[in-house]
Amino acid sequence: MGSVIQSTDIENKLVDLSGVVSKPGENPYNALIEACDDEPAKIQKLYAIHRVKRNTQQRAKFLASDYTGLIIDQHLLRLENPQIEPGFKDTRYCMTFWGRPPIHALELAEAIQNRLKAVAPAIWLMPLHRMHITTLEVAFSRTAAEIEALKETLKPATPHIASYTHRHRSRLVKPMISYDLSAFALSFLPAANEPPLSPAPTAPDSVDVLRQGDSYTYHHLRRDVWEQVKDAGVTVSSRYVVPSAHITLGRFLTEADHATLEQRQKWVDAIDEINAWLEAEVWDNASSKLIGEWVVGQEKGLDVRVGTLWYGGGRTVQMGEGF
Repeated sequence: MGSVIQSTDIENKLVDLSGVVSKPGENPYNALIEACDDEPAKIQKLYAIHRVKRNTQQRAKFLASDYTGLIIDQHLLRLENPQIEPGFKDTRYCMTFWGRPPIHALELAEAIQNRLKAVAPAIWLMPLHRMHITTLEVAFSRTAAEIEALKETLKPATPHIASYTHRHRSRLVKPMISYDLSAFALSFLPAANEPPLSPAPTAPDSVDVLRQGDSYTYHHLRRDVWEQVKDAGVTVSSRYVVPSAHITLGRFLTEADHATLEQRQKWVDAIDEINAWLEAEVWDNASSKLIGEWVVGQEKGLDVRVGTLWYGGGRTVQMGEGF
């Protein structure tokens, strides 16, 4: 019988630090939009507040005098090192709607991974082909049969939701590294009239769609996908609803690079330096070789995914139309 492993979510809860509180029973994404008067600049500001507060909080944890260690993902540790528990299987089945980053966003993610690897060689890096942004987590840690039942219930609505980004386009901008004691990610903000930087959509493409501008934000997209899943007869049971738009870059599987205060100081300083470089050289910079902006749905629509998904695995039920 396999060991019973506690999820890192229990030790490392992701809490909304924007100050917005959802009303019980309603679409949880509505609260932030309403609090911001449906204005992109205000929505962007609350996303920024959340990630800055969280990084400040996590930096303090890394450098605290009572630091007790990283939160090692025991599932991933066993998958990456089979000798620890031969035959170990991850049985946490999930269903999600993922956004797949376009090539230029993956190039940026890879460049940042390389910089972090130079500081901490033992970190685990998410393979580029597995990278994703979780637009909506429908269900997590269920049995395979339970996820199959949800998939079948959603089946009539799946094609429309998967291709929803083709005519409902939301831009993400201003990337920076967000981190905690278990993982690190490249987080973005919903756009608010920043200059466009991404490659143009592949022709032919609808001019009417492009005229939407930034009034339709990533938070609107998440709200709409949540509503469509509900209307299809499925209760959404996400682990958390926070103002975050992030692509996981990697996780910690050993204390080797963070055992001493000096090592941990080097790690958080490196993240601060990379974030300063991103803001100065990549944000809103049309001449940068690395592009710090992308439109969800570019190249590929939403990826309707089921299975053991935690580290970019699982299988695609349907991939939406890209542009």
